[in-house]
Amino acid sequence: MKIALPSRDNLIDDHFGHCEYFTVYTIDLNSKEILSEETIPSPAGCGCKSNIAKILADKGVSLMLAGNMGGGAVNVLNNSGIEVIRGCSGDLKTVSAKWLEGVISDSGDSCHQHECHD
Repeated sequence: MKIALPSRDNLIDDHFGHCEYFTVYTIDLNSKEILSEETIPSPAGCGCKSNIAKILADKGVSLMLAGNMGGGAVNVLNNSGIEVIRGCSGDLKTVSAKWLEGVISDSGDSCHQHECHD
């Protein structure tokens, strides 16, 4: 399984649409280990209007662990087959480990104060 995390300085970036890069982990769900790591540069502009959902989906990403994210971005990612869990923060590997332990769930909170919303 592949998961993506909007990143800045090896931490979850609090704002998906303006992150520095995306970290993609390939995870073995049986052993609950990270098998490999890849970084994908963040596209210029707002995340929900970029092609990042397609790029991540084409790489096989099926889950995004994110901080804050607008509803438009959630819909774009979901339509590309990527489940979104919002409300994450902190070190990338720690967040991933907590998700693997089953202690992280979606906050349900959407960011409403940025230019990506119609």
